[in-house]
Amino acid sequence: MMKLHELADRPGARKTGKRIGRGIGSGKGKTGGRGGKGQTARSGVRIKGFEGGQMPLHRRLPNPRCKNVKFARKLNEINLGRLQQAIDAGRLDAAGKIDAAAMVKAGVLRRALEGVRLLGGGEIKAKVALSVYGASKSAVAAVEKAGGTVEILAPRPETSEQAA
Repeated sequence: MMKLHELADRPGARKTGKRIGRGIGSGKGKTGGRGGKGQTARSGVRIKGFEGGQMPLHRRLPNPRCKNVKFARKLNEINLGRLQQAIDAGRLDAAGKIDAAAMVKAGVLRRALEGVRLLGGGEIKAKVALSVYGASKSAVAAVEKAGGTVEILAPRPETSEQAA
């Protein structure tokens, strides 16, 4: 049976800290491993990112152009080929209206963000009625060629002719 006084950590599990700044004979005396005088010898102060007068990396790189795109919508992007795969697999019903909710239910999208943007990758053979936030010209052309329709829910941007 083990006794309490026999309990011990594994050898090497606990290291003893270095005793610095305890006289010149210890080898870690005087400056205590911090080098000479000045800013770097002090605690808590050091110029972060200072490169000795050279232009620092964070200032050499260009500013991001779209730093605050405040009103950018988070859209799901989906290609026509992916829709055709879901229709072929029987997960999407080509007869009904296909919108974001139907795509999520079919497992084509994981979650509906602020809308779906239809892209023209792949090909679509089924005649479908789509209701999406936006669509590329090639995607609309491909769906209409297959005999389907695309309803775009995004508000049309006002042109200068309409405003006048």
